[in-house]
Amino acid sequence: MTSQEKKILLIDDDPTIRKLIAYNLKKVGYGIMEADGPDQGFVHLKETTPDLVLCDIMMSGMDGFDFCEKVRADEKYKALPFIFVSAKSSIEDKSRAVALGADDFISKPFILEELLLKIKSVLKRSDIYKSYGAKKVFEAETKPFKAKVLIVDDDPALTRLLEKSLTKQEYSVKLAHNTFDGFNAAKEFQPDLILSDILMPDADGFEFKKLLSADSGLKSIPFVFLTSKTEEADILKGYDVGVQDYVLKTSGINIVVAKVSAIIQSVQRERKKVVDELHQAADSIKMKVVPDAAPKFNGYAVDQWHSAYQGIPGGDFIDYIKLNSDTYAIVFGDVMGKKWGAWYFAFAYAGYIRSAIRFVAHGGGDAFSPAKIMERVNRAVYDDAKVSEIFATLSLIVLNTTTNEMKYTGAGDLPVLLKKAKTNEIVKVESEGLLLGFIEQSDYEDVNIKLELNDELLLFTDGVVEAKNENGEQYGHDRITEVYANSKSDAFLNDLKEKLLNFTNFKLDDDTSAIWIKRVN
Repeated sequence: MTSQEKKILLIDDDPTIRKLIAYNLKKVGYGIMEADGPDQGFVHLKETTPDLVLCDIMMSGMDGFDFCEKVRADEKYKALPFIFVSAKSSIEDKSRAVALGADDFISKPFILEELLLKIKSVLKRSDIYKSYGAKKVFEAETKPFKAKVLIVDDDPALTRLLEKSLTKQEYSVKLAHNTFDGFNAAKEFQPDLILSDILMPDADGFEFKKLLSADSGLKSIPFVFLTSKTEEADILKGYDVGVQDYVLKTSGINIVVAKVSAIIQSVQRERKKVVDELHQAADSIKMKVVPDAAPKFNGYAVDQWHSAYQGIPGGDFIDYIKLNSDTYAIVFGDVMGKKWGAWYFAFAYAGYIRSAIRFVAHGGGDAFSPAKIMERVNRAVYDDAKVSEIFATLSLIVLNTTTNEMKYTGAGDLPVLLKKAKTNEIVKVESEGLLLGFIEQSDYEDVNIKLELNDELLLFTDGVVEAKNENGEQYGHDRITEVYANSKSDAFLNDLKEKLLNFTNFKLDDDTSAIWIKRVN
């Protein structure tokens, strides 16, 4: 994006400085909105969103620090690039600026070329944050985000000092002492930020950045030079190869850490913004593949638990369809894949299932046969060129609440667990049906399940079974069965959820869903 397309909000109560900066920025093609203080700045923000804010600190009334804090408090401006331009230049002032969410700090009197370079750098960094934040948003964990920083420098004393300081700030840090080790570490570690020296023995930092830029999985990771080189030619060369910023080794450890924090916070703000926008888009469709809660069936207690991978709607889908006054279809499926791609196909599958139920219901004798419904769904999926490429498992139950008869069929699904109240025995109920869409003609069979008083039935997806702890060990069927056998039935899903999250240290790596049904009357 060229400078002609970028708008800058310039806030300074000194008209001479303001006009000087505005004149020179307009000369290189930036659009300028001038404000003589924070009040006028807020007026401009209400009218249009700029691409960057340049703000003085010492102003009458509200100062620049307070203005920055208020701007950052507004969700709309969490990721808005913000640079302080001020005569206040102490370490304390710079640290406070970064802590409030500023992206950079330029001291007055400034060199015009330096100001232009800083603006160009921050705007470019912002563009990269947007693309990188959109890419990385899907890798955010269910527990609070712990950013990863890769430091590449051949000075072991400095890297250890930085590692200690960043670890204190709750960052996960990995060290490498040359370019090639750094490249391999980046592929394995997938950091959120790379700090690299320029002068290294085997290949310099410029070559390192070129290596990263040639790799599609690494090229968008924010990259900052940590160096003692201050020549303008080196700085310009760095921007040419895609470096987002420079941090001088002489700045002091606290400034380096504050700078890293500011960059990471920008990534997080952009990431959250993307997630919010995607969720708003999903909500605007006015359709869900998982209901907010299970319905009430006469004589039965029904509960469900669904946790989307990383909080983003994915491929698990649940539905409860009333067939007549006392008969219900319970739909429980899992589209292979994660996140929005799987979520899109989950809509398609849910639509095919509802269509198949209507079609079969009009057929007479087989109206409430889950096997016949499944065969119809399978043919529809197989004939769909796009949907057939994405396989899905499906459990389908038809329950009559008057006769207490239950018919079940499955397509590539996990066994359903039946818990007998009289003996506390847990029985696996299995189906041999193939994955949906795998072949055109697939036979499915109705399995009859008779629920006695207080008997329970449990359905769950592979996200529960295959959830892993930090040692790579899966939660597994045995643990699910143990919780099922020992839990008080009314609290079972809460118990399962608590134990699963503790086992994985709150890091679920797939959609997780379960349905629990109990005959109570």
